[in-house]
Amino acid sequence: MKKTTIILFFVFLIGIGVSAQTSGELSVEVTTSSTGGNYAPRNIIAIWIEDDAGNFVKTLLAYAQTRITHLNIWQATTSEAGSEFNTVDAITGATRTSHSTRSCIWDGTDFNGTLVTDGTYKVRMELTDKNNTGNYSSFPFTKGPEPENLTPTDEPSFSSISIDWLPSTTSIAKNNNPESYKAFPNPSSGKFTISGENINEVEIINVNGEIIFHNSSPTVNISLQPKGVYLLRISTDMGPVFKKIVTE
Repeated sequence: MKKTTIILFFVFLIGIGVSAQTSGELSVEVTTSSTGGNYAPRNIIAIWIEDDAGNFVKTLLAYAQTRITHLNIWQATTSEAGSEFNTVDAITGATRTSHSTRSCIWDGTDFNGTLVTDGTYKVRMELTDKNNTGNYSSFPFTKGPEPENLTPTDEPSFSSISIDWLPSTTSIAKNNNPESYKAFPNPSSGKFTISGENINEVEIINVNGEIIFHNSSPTVNISLQPKGVYLLRISTDMGPVFKKIVTE
């Protein structure tokens, strides 16, 4: 009996030691709409990651400043983690004046920069246009060695939702290495050509998380947009690839 107990104990320790921590990227897109509040169409919104137990992992996007305390669910979650309104590495900004498609990315790490273990996680979204709690929803996904593409059903204030997990191992194993995709010239005056295999569509996302350009061919022209840094999203047969581009 003692021998069996010792063996089981070591099996348990080994299990802990080999907990997988797959690196990769989660891309999130959602189109927002009003809750019917008195400040509409002005709105504040937060998108963040929680683990399966409801513990705060990381904020991906937060558009709120003076009225930030009305994002009550997000406030409570970050407070429980000991870091109220934490926005490390997140897309941030002031109150939005209208509704649009919001986009953000998670790199698989927590707000301390540590790569989290594989398992079930949740994308949480909260939006309000009043001095009170607005609409909020939760969408589970699996972080692991296999890619996952989810299009959840619409929820109040959140529609056309896309949640895509692409592990780094998949990109390499299936010859969809992000390094094989290029935007040139980069920097440029706003015109780019995208190179790489099996490109289905390209999108440009500004610092506010808004899609400002999309094309089914591998060419980009954002020369009329303000100069600065943008995120290029390349849709391929194997999943999305992201690149930073600069206009000057």
